[in-house]
Amino acid sequence: MTPRRPKASLPGRRRAWRHGRIAEAVAVGYLRLSGWRIVARNWRSPAGEIDIIARRRHILAMIEVKTRVALRDAGEAIGVHQQSRIRRAASLYLARHPEMASLDVRFDAILIMPWRWPVHLRDAWRG
Repeated sequence: MTPRRPKASLPGRRRAWRHGRIAEAVAVGYLRLSGWRIVARNWRSPAGEIDIIARRRHILAMIEVKTRVALRDAGEAIGVHQQSRIRRAASLYLARHPEMASLDVRFDAILIMPWRWPVHLRDAWRG
C-alpha cells in the first residue's frame, strides 16, 4: 500500500478561488460602470456555471471571467470544452427564464490582469 500524499495544493486552491472571486467583483464593477445590469452571478446548472449574466438594452451577455498575469494567458484559458459547457448552461438558463428568450444572446469574456483595466472581449465565441 502506498502512503497518501498530503494535500499540499489545498491552500493554493483556496488562494485561486479567492482570486477568482475578487476578479469577478472587479468585472461586475466594470460592467456596471459600462452601463450593464447584472442579472445573475455564478449561475450554476447541471451543465456548468456562468460567471456573470448581464443585460444591456437588447443584449444578454453570458460572461466568463479569467484572471492571469498576462493578457494572452487569460484569453487562451477559455478552451473549447469550457465554451461548450457555458453554451449548454446558457441554454438551460434561457429555458428557465423564457422572458429573456427574445434578447440577443452573446458570449463574452472579461480578462483581469493585475494593475490593469479589465479587457472586455465582446462576442468572444459563437454560441
